[in-house]
Amino acid sequence: MTSSPSAPARLQGVALAAGYEGRRVLDGVDFRVEEGRLTALLGPNGSGKSTLLKTLARTLPPECGRVLLDGRDIHRMHTRDVAHRLGILPQSPSAPEGLTVRELVGMGRFPHQRLWRQWSREDERAVRAAMDVARVAEFAERPVDALSGGQRQRCWIAMVLAQETDLILLDEPTTFLDLKVQVDLLELLGRLARERGRTLLVVLHDLNLAAAYADVLVMLREGRIVHSGPPEAVFTAANLKQVFDLDADVMRAPNTGRPVCVPAMGGAMSPGPVHRGVPA
Repeated sequence: MTSSPSAPARLQGVALAAGYEGRRVLDGVDFRVEEGRLTALLGPNGSGKSTLLKTLARTLPPECGRVLLDGRDIHRMHTRDVAHRLGILPQSPSAPEGLTVRELVGMGRFPHQRLWRQWSREDERAVRAAMDVARVAEFAERPVDALSGGQRQRCWIAMVLAQETDLILLDEPTTFLDLKVQVDLLELLGRLARERGRTLLVVLHDLNLAAAYADVLVMLREGRIVHSGPPEAVFTAANLKQVFDLDADVMRAPNTGRPVCVPAMGGAMSPGPVHRGVPA
C-alpha cells in the first residue's frame, strides 16, 4: 500500500535541520516514508543519510522542524508509544555476551510488557513467527555471539519483527557483510515489504544492491534530498555524477530490468607501453 501525495504519511519529516555539536548536517529536509515500500537512503559519506534516519527514529532531536508519526510529533511521544508503532535497528548493534537468539528476539516484546502483563502466549507466538520469517529458528538456543555476521544480523532483524510494528528503520544493516549475505538480507527485507506489507527505510552504501531491491531510492547530498523516486527514474548516469561525482554507465539487468551502474574507467586502467624483450 502506497500513500497518495495528498494523504498524510505515517512517518514524515517537515523542514528538518539536524546535526552534531554545532555542526549542521541536514538543512531544510522535507521527507515522507512511502508506505508498504522498501525505501533506500543513498549518498556519499557525510551527506546526511544516517542523520536523517536517526532524526526520524527519534534518536537525534532536530534543531528545527518536526518529525510526525501518525500525525503526532514523535519527539513529544512516550517511548513506549513510539515503540508500538516504529521498530529501529541501529548501526552495528551488540548483544550481551552469552545471550541466546531466543532471548534476543524476545527483547523485541518489551513495548508490550506491563507490570500486570508479563510474558504471554502472544509474546511466544510473536517470537516464534519473527524467528521463522528471519530464518533463525534453528539457532534459537545458540548464543548470538557464536553466530556468523549474517546470522547475527538476521537475529537482530527478527528482534525488530517481534515488535510487530508496520514501520521499520534500519541503519546500514549490510555493512561489513559478504556480498552473498548482503543479498540474502535484502531479499528478506524485500519480502517483508512485498509479502507482509511492512514499510522499511534503510540506509545503504552499495548502489547496485539498492537499485536491485528498493522500491524507492532517495539520494542525498550535502544535507539535502536531491532525487527521490523509483529506481528506473532516479538511478541515472547524470544523477550518479551529480550526487556521487561518479562517472558511470547505467544499463538494465537482463533478468530483472533493474538499473545497474558500471563505473566508466576511462583511461585509468589502460595498459602502459609494451616493452618487448623484457621479462614480465
